[in-house]
Amino acid sequence: MAESLQTSAYPTSTFRQAGDRREAWKTFAEPPPLPLPIQGLEVERGELATRLSSCVRLDWEDLQCFEIVHRQFHEYGVEFANAIALRPSNSAYPAYSGVMVVMGAPKDGWLEATFLRPVQFVSSFITSSRRTIVTAFDGDNIRLAEIESPGANLATHTQHLPNVCLSLSVPNIHRVTFHTFNGHLTLDDFCFSY
Repeated sequence: MAESLQTSAYPTSTFRQAGDRREAWKTFAEPPPLPLPIQGLEVERGELATRLSSCVRLDWEDLQCFEIVHRQFHEYGVEFANAIALRPSNSAYPAYSGVMVVMGAPKDGWLEATFLRPVQFVSSFITSSRRTIVTAFDGDNIRLAEIESPGANLATHTQHLPNVCLSLSVPNIHRVTFHTFNGHLTLDDFCFSY
């Protein structure tokens, strides 16, 4: 099982081709090293930038605060479960871009994205009150790959910076889950490619 890991209303304007921000993607695709190394990090320099330049990137900015996020991005090939859009009032959970994020709710500590056809790359900026685990599954619900953050990464009172980029690259991803056990998590700039 080959995998590559990297940490680092239905409005159509909530979708942007990543190519629209090609230069911006380059700036976060090669971030400075985190305080703790991520085990299994084997991404060639620039590989993540190449993947991100051709991915579908979801922007939450046109969602309403406290809007349940489920089928709004169905036309782009993904649906969400246990997700709500919000503008964080808690400064510990800053957005990576813009002001909106998607939070795991109403049940704390998890959210899920299901793809309408298999993808081979998924990435998002994650801020969480505890270690977050991102897991990819195939169409038979078999675990394909997993990556975890180094720990809590709030903007206040944690060792790690907020908005860590967690990415999975493996063929035949039908679903990804984000878990932060007994904690809270937010996602921003969620993207995927076929």
